[in-house]
Amino acid sequence: MSNAIPSRLGQKDGAGDADALFLKVFGGEVLTAFEETNVAMSRHVVRSISSGKSAQFPATWKGTASYHTPGQELLGTTINKNERIITIDDLLVADRFIASIDEAKSHYDVRSIYSNDVGRALAQTFDKNVLQVMLLAGQASATVSGGNGGTTITDADANDADTAGVDSLIGSIFSAARYLDDKDVPDYDRYAFIKPVNWYAMINASSKLIHGDYVTQNKGGLESGVIYRVAGMDLVKSNNVPTASVATGPAAYQGTFVNTAAIVVQKGAVGTVKLLDLAVEMGWDMRRQGTLVIGKYALGHGILRPECAVEIETA
Repeated sequence: MSNAIPSRLGQKDGAGDADALFLKVFGGEVLTAFEETNVAMSRHVVRSISSGKSAQFPATWKGTASYHTPGQELLGTTINKNERIITIDDLLVADRFIASIDEAKSHYDVRSIYSNDVGRALAQTFDKNVLQVMLLAGQASATVSGGNGGTTITDADANDADTAGVDSLIGSIFSAARYLDDKDVPDYDRYAFIKPVNWYAMINASSKLIHGDYVTQNKGGLESGVIYRVAGMDLVKSNNVPTASVATGPAAYQGTFVNTAAIVVQKGAVGTVKLLDLAVEMGWDMRRQGTLVIGKYALGHGILRPECAVEIETA
């Protein structure tokens, strides 16, 4: 009797490792979950390096102009310069162990659940760290002598969910836009990060953000539960806007955020340096009879241009 010739689902082109394709599918699920959950990646400066522990970001301030006196020699003028250094953090990992007996007993796809969880966990940590640095930028002094530092706006009613509170927060976002203009911050790539409670209060309690006299047609409202822009900047809803003091993890991300209501930034406020981009590893552990799944990356975040950040707080 001849042996059966199996068509191995995980084998590439009918040869080699029988699990070769399974790893790629899993990795794709992790990447998808990361991208779907993450909101900060595209809204700040990101730079990749091939080696090293940190990256330098040069900073320059504005020069001046003057009227020329006929016959006077032009010798040039000084422009103040400085730098920001962003250091790579330790390797961040999200690891999950799937026992083979549990997987055998399960009537649903365990691995896809774990893969999504790994991606979301890494994305949540990424967003938390970046948003905390954005707030710290709003509290920071100027990078270059003679330049501008961050801005803090105090709005006691910004977290209130009634009409007065919502209108107050909207007014503070407009004030933030004016402060950015006053500091010659570019008027593109601006974002306001707000908490879900403020997001839905804006839709439910403010007539301005959904009323046809104020909003371009088909740009959000009660029926969609979506609002897009205020004061020329995109509104970004995130549970990762900090609401408490952070005293753990890398020192560069620690601070007091108990009164935070919203974060307004231009893209140049914060930078991320990547040493090891998001990667996924999966392997069978014979001694423990299960599969170990690891999602990981090595990167660091830091302040670049504090003048591009505005913290809105309640006290």
